[in-house]
Amino acid sequence: MPNKPYSTFKKNTTQAVATSPSKRRVVLFNKPFNVLTQFTDQEGRQTLKDFIPIPEVYAAGRLDKDSEGLLVLTNDGKLQNKLASPKFKTSKTYWVQVEGIPLQEDLEKLRKGVMLKDGMTLPAQIGWMDEPEIWDRTPPVRFRQNKPTSWLTITICEGRNRQVRRMTAHIGFPTLRLIRYRIGDWTIEGIANGKYSEV
Repeated sequence: MPNKPYSTFKKNTTQAVATSPSKRRVVLFNKPFNVLTQFTDQEGRQTLKDFIPIPEVYAAGRLDKDSEGLLVLTNDGKLQNKLASPKFKTSKTYWVQVEGIPLQEDLEKLRKGVMLKDGMTLPAQIGWMDEPEIWDRTPPVRFRQNKPTSWLTITICEGRNRQVRRMTAHIGFPTLRLIRYRIGDWTIEGIANGKYSEV
């Protein structure tokens, strides 16, 4: 496996620096389930270093260990801040498998915003979608017997901790599987799970 990225920063830093456009590197990674969005882990769990051999790039924002899909990495601090900072309101689209089948009135609550423990969410774009043609998850999702599931597409421009999962749970439909499909203008189209593409 590739070594961890080289860095001119102090140990444990994850901050990129301002970079000229000619030297800027942007990596789109389709993160698998159970992979940490960092390059080191004292407990020996899978991290970005097991997949990304490119030096001096860092994740622009985070994606929970139990979530999958698009993660943008860059060596450009300005771009990293733009994508990760809530003040820039970069939109992100998620494919979400939930337990149960929400009705229109359930989704309407999220479209208007719901009150979570850390405050009111901004209105979300949300709708039903057909089950996407995607990779198998390892381990597979655990389903409750005789309980139907459905897929939603949810677009938000916030980045609160586990926000999408908390939103669907708030309306009574727990998230079973969460895949980030898009960040800004970038998507995971054409990038296999566990693979990356440099743009």
